[in-house]
Parts: sequence; structure tokens; C-alpha cells
Amino acid sequence: MRHVLLDFDGPVCSVFDGFPAPEVARELLSQMPERSDVWAGETDPLALLRRIGDERPDLAPAADDRLSALEVEAVLRARPTAGGAAFMESCRTSGRRVWMVSNNATAAITRYLTDHGLDDYVSGSFGRVHGQPASMKPSPRLLADAMRAADAKPGECIFVGDAVRDVEAAHAAGMNAIGYANKPGKAESLTTAGAIGVVTSMETLARAALVSRL
Repeated sequence: MRHVLLDFDGPVCSVFDGFPAPEVARELLSQMPERSDVWAGETDPLALLRRIGDERPDLAPAADDRLSALEVEAVLRARPTAGGAAFMESCRTSGRRVWMVSNNATAAITRYLTDHGLDDYVSGSFGRVHGQPASMKPSPRLLADAMRAADAKPGECIFVGDAVRDVEAAHAAGMNAIGYANKPGKAESLTTAGAIGVVTSMETLARAALVSRL
């Protein structure tokens, strides 16, 4: 494959490792002018943003602004995934281009890559469309945007992600997916979703990329 579309949170780093997702969700909720009691049980900030978009689309742009700022703060304390940087380096060495495709904000992705000296390994980053939570995976929207920027067809691409929604988005975009099972039980769920292969280490995938087994 000439193009690798790569998820950010999971394969590259653990975004909310130092600023836990429930705390981020509470911070986001504290900025919402309405319906805070209805959404109070949501501990996943991205799921919370999706609910806001579904139930109060008029509030989605402001909520996205606030969450983007919180995500930028979170990546300052994010934990790098072992093998994540090596995988990107292997892709470049083997002549593949990497395109970051994530439900996280593009600003947070860019900040992390720059801070960790990884921006040269990535041809482009495609976070969720601002104010449009429905653009997040499992929608194929972001993958389609990346393919358009790469001037590539689905058959020239593969997507690497750690969630069932990543596999679903890849299939909806017409491409295959490799699953990264970073937690117990994920290997089975990713396989069931239709991933053509599942790894439990990004270091394994980095070695595979060097010998063209992608």
C-alpha cells in the first residue's frame, strides 16, 4: 500500500493518559450553557460532543472550540505509544506516506506531532470537521478527505486503528483496515469487525512495514 491512514489516539499516543477523559468531559460540560444535567453522565468527551451535535447542533461549534482547547492541553501530557513513532518512520523508509485520521481535533494532533518531532513523517492530518461531530468515525468522511488530499484510490490505502469504529469507517470508505489491539478483548472485536489483521504491538507493525508486509 502506498498510503497508510493512521489513527492518532491509540496507535500514536494515549491522548488522555495525563488528563483523563472523564475530567476533560467534566471541563467541557462546565462550559455548556444548557442541558448540563442531561449530559452529566457522559464521561467520554468525544461521545459528549457527538451527543451535543445530535441534540443541540446550535451548541456544537462552541463545544468543539472548547474541546479542541482541552485536547491541546491533554496532548501536552499524552503518553507516547511504544512503536508508534517507529511505525511512522518505517512507513517513510519503505516509501509509504502517512496520513493522520482521527476523531480528535486537528490542532491537538498537530501540536503533539510538532512537540515530538514527528511532523515530518506525516503528509497531512485530518481531525474531525469543526462543529460537525457527525464527521467523526465510523463515518468515512475523514478518510475520504485524506484520500482526496493524497489523490489516492481506496485500493492504494490501508487504515490502522484501535477501535471497531475505525474498521467500520475503513470499510465504508472502501479500504481494508489493520487493527491495533491495545487492550484485552480488542483483538476479537477488531477481527469480528473485519480487520484483515490484528497486532498487539505497534513495534510489530513497524517491523512489518520495513519488509513490505502491509
